Amino acid sequence: MTKFPVLVTGGAGYIGSHAVLALLDAGYPVTVIDNLTTGFRFAVPADVQFYEGDIEDADLLRQIFSEQGIRAIMHFAGSIIVPESVENPLKYYHNNTAKSRALIAAAVEAGVPHFIFSSTAATYGTPEVSPVTEDSPKRPINPYGMSKLMTEMMLADVAAAHPINFCALRYFNVAGADPQCRSGQSTAGATHLIKVAVEAALGKRKSVGVFGTDFDTPDGTGVRDYIHVSDLADAHVLALESLAARPQESLTMNCGYGQGFSVLEVLDAVDRVTNLRIERELQGRRAGDPASLISDNNRIRSTLPWQPRFADLDTIIAHALAWERRLGELR
Repeated sequence: MTKFPVLVTGGAGYIGSHAVLALLDAGYPVTVIDNLTTGFRFAVPADVQFYEGDIEDADLLRQIFSEQGIRAIMHFAGSIIVPESVENPLKYYHNNTAKSRALIAAAVEAGVPHFIFSSTAATYGTPEVSPVTEDSPKRPINPYGMSKLMTEMMLADVAAAHPINFCALRYFNVAGADPQCRSGQSTAGATHLIKVAVEAALGKRKSVGVFGTDFDTPDGTGVRDYIHVSDLADAHVLALESLAARPQESLTMNCGYGQGFSVLEVLDAVDRVTNLRIERELQGRRAGDPASLISDNNRIRSTLPWQPRFADLDTIIAHALAWERRLGELR
């Protein structure tokens, strides 16, 4: 297949930087746009074309599309902290929805034929059944999930009206880091459990909060489906190739392993990998947290030739730990 130029928005961030690596490993010419609000310039390889700017800057997007001959967009730029979205919903509707509309409009104007969107399992809200299929009701319970769902709806309408197809990938809990330690989660004050736990293991935090011990789960703590960020990045490349091969077809797919681990099981695994004991701080439930959120991944398995390489909790933790150690050298 011809390897056409791809623009990665938010390519200096956690998941976007891993998508850049996966695209490069697959032989694609890559360009990154990032405003570096939460991303890091060091996360973008030196040989990748980089534009510091915002995805709602129509003139800059025209320049990028023209200079780089962009034929596909992988869109990761946006805000991702659920509690913040409740406190500041307009920020999320601006960053995640309005700016996505500007990006989609620029793509249509430039005739970019393929668009991959970083969506989320938060579009399902609190599901009545787990594992969750793509056809489960979409009832977001926070502005973050709603802002992403609105972008999915825009893409569906635009694809029906213009010569563009899209893939919306709904992530479950993304964790880990590039196995070659080229990138990882670098955000200060991150809220993701495995990131927080390896920080605690390395003495960067005193303890790890466990929010809720009375859920209807085997050990009372919330169960989540953790997916290695590099496996997720591979899924993006395969989705892009599917869009290019079938330009009339758009896709919406869950990204997870279809297996859940509780908060306490994850912390026990971190103890096991590090041979340390992390302090647990038991706290009350957070509003809106479902007891269990596990993906039904049959659609992505049957649609793409996706073969996860790192579907093992201890491996995910080991890679996250290796990156956390390296991060101290980069800063």
